[in-house]
Amino acid sequence: MSPKGKLLIIGGNEDRADNEVEMKESNQAFLNDEILKLLVNSKDDRIEVITIASSEPASMRDTYQKTFDDIGYTNFGFLHDTEETPIADYLKRIADSKTVFFTGGDQSKICQHFENSDIQRALQEKYQNDGDFIIAGTSAGAMSIPQIVICEAENGEAILANDIKLESGLGLITNLIADTHFVSRGRFGRLTHAVLLHQDLYGVGLGEDTALLIKDGNKAICKGSGMVIMISAKNVENTNISAAKDGCPVYAENLTVHILTENCTVDLETGNIEKTD
Repeated sequence: MSPKGKLLIIGGNEDRADNEVEMKESNQAFLNDEILKLLVNSKDDRIEVITIASSEPASMRDTYQKTFDDIGYTNFGFLHDTEETPIADYLKRIADSKTVFFTGGDQSKICQHFENSDIQRALQEKYQNDGDFIIAGTSAGAMSIPQIVICEAENGEAILANDIKLESGLGLITNLIADTHFVSRGRFGRLTHAVLLHQDLYGVGLGEDTALLIKDGNKAICKGSGMVIMISAKNVENTNISAAKDGCPVYAENLTVHILTENCTVDLETGNIEKTD
């Protein structure tokens, strides 16, 4: 059964109070606060912001407090550490929310903190059954949402065998691996490496101030001022990914790459792409 909820995975540096989006002046389709306005259907809907990934949660809280105030959101709160908040309270706040939003930082903190936890199960259950619920994440928060997460990887001039570390994420979507700040930080190699290791999955490289809004578990629409790069290794047959020794370069033939921009919709089952105005 397809999940009733929605996912919003954001490439980082979305238009908000503390930054200046690079594409703001040059992209004629730019809209202020476009991505964060997708978090809820009504400005009165409850948003819970989870900052566990951040090493500076107070600063993160100040940033989103100002941003959400500017947008006009009236009902939001912040959760940082389950050790400071009783589990029952944490679960109730999730149950009462319309959106749970994971901020940036270190995706490993999210994965390890919530792995096999009651909170992870509550998120999965609410996402599966509540059509009004959205789970969102930006930067590390976005990367932690799928089943498989890139935790560490080299960003070199070649893909080198076994220079990547993957681990289990929140498991809210199983047909893709997400990477963020994709264009600005030159992460093509590491996402390609992850996809070559899991050739049944799509690699989704999210540019900054760019997001995919995913409905029904597999219908994803691109939003924002940048682009999303989709990488598929489903047609790759000639590669040394399983034979290369540690530190040796990896090659692949017939890798497929797609570019998505504002209002491009992709079916994550078939790979078909459509563009709407």
